[in-house]
Amino acid sequence: MTTWASEELQSVELGDQRLNNRLKVLVETLASCPEGSIPQACNGDPAGMKAAYRFFDNDRIDASKIMAGHVASTCTRCEDHDTVLAIQDTTSLDFTQHPGTHGLGYLEADYLRGIKVHSVFGVSPEGVPLGILHQTHWVRDDANYGQTAKRRQKRTAAKESQRWLEAQAATLAALPEDQKVVTIADREADLYDFLALPRREGQEFLIRAAQNRVVAPSQKLFETVADWSPTATLELSLGRRDGKPPRTADLSLRYGNVTIQAPTNRAQAHRGPGVSLTALEVREFTPPPGEAPIHWLLLTTLLVRNVADAVQYLTWYSFRWLIERYHYVLKSGCGVEQLALQTADRLWRAFAVYSIVAWRLLWLTYQARQTPQASCEVALESEEWQALYGLIHQTETVPSTPPTLSEAVRWLAQLGGFLGRRGDGEPGVKTIWRGLTRLQDMVAIWRLLHST
Repeated sequence: MTTWASEELQSVELGDQRLNNRLKVLVETLASCPEGSIPQACNGDPAGMKAAYRFFDNDRIDASKIMAGHVASTCTRCEDHDTVLAIQDTTSLDFTQHPGTHGLGYLEADYLRGIKVHSVFGVSPEGVPLGILHQTHWVRDDANYGQTAKRRQKRTAAKESQRWLEAQAATLAALPEDQKVVTIADREADLYDFLALPRREGQEFLIRAAQNRVVAPSQKLFETVADWSPTATLELSLGRRDGKPPRTADLSLRYGNVTIQAPTNRAQAHRGPGVSLTALEVREFTPPPGEAPIHWLLLTTLLVRNVADAVQYLTWYSFRWLIERYHYVLKSGCGVEQLALQTADRLWRAFAVYSIVAWRLLWLTYQARQTPQASCEVALESEEWQALYGLIHQTETVPSTPPTLSEAVRWLAQLGGFLGRRGDGEPGVKTIWRGLTRLQDMVAIWRLLHST
């Protein structure tokens, strides 16, 4: 039987077919028990555990090649969409609790030890996670700690900020030239060198402003936008976040054209031309009690012709939350920061594997919302949905036709503690990964009962 991992990693090439096969089995194994440790995912099988640890310990395996197979499949999924949202973000993997791990660097404080990771997450215009388009990592040199002031004086190419530009280039190189790509990022990407990058046709960005930049003629961005009259009021649906339920926000909308000027602290020879952009601002005027109002000021190359365009782009920007959910699944769901693999190289190989697992969990969650009537066999093997059906309905008799994807995902969420009460909305990724962990045991029992 062809598993989803075999299909996902069909183009992987680690230099040895045995390693290719081992990777596919490992991804499938860890995905079946995302919340468990490696021994738990392997059901305590000594051979399986030994194979997993040997894989992560193998210096011949390049983590970028692990990701390459998944990136290729992501690009294939992107071909089904006229527009792809390329969401960029950086996160830290904190391994401070494993002081015996070698090859780590400082994080937000010198006593925090870990690895920095920058990812580009492909998302459909409807909000379905398509997969990783690019991923890189680095370890900070301890000699550079406390050099913030000096770093500010450096050009972008000599700073960590360069990762935004490099990720942009790698994303465009991976996708066809005729693919429309909208890069979405939070305030950390508000870099003049990023905003001023030469763009090919169909290459756009949607960046949250962080700097009160000079705009022509010699005005400041924030004050200029604040002087505009509101264009409209609108409602924007926000997904579940920070443990809070989904809600609808009432917003005031402003948008208009601005020309961003090069930073004045640069030598004249290094100043680029002004960059013509659209500034798009929304501000929530009646937030729920105890919550900070939403306030986004976005800079974009996208053409905003009317309110409908503005709403579309704001919706796209709201999907930036998906990459934060991806990081959440990696850390809380897959427990990557709990891995005790002794070296940074082993950790990075493991992280590449778990990155694929985390994407799969997110995809399952959001695909069920977009295509609820699809067969559940797009995500579950026959024995998996049969065991799930039998457990939920307390029967050994299963239908000949597979249930829908929406039904199967809700049943998985039930196993994970989802109550499905009125007002609970659709199940989230947390209850689904817990359900998958329980399902693994149920499948093993199902196989024993039906092994005649």
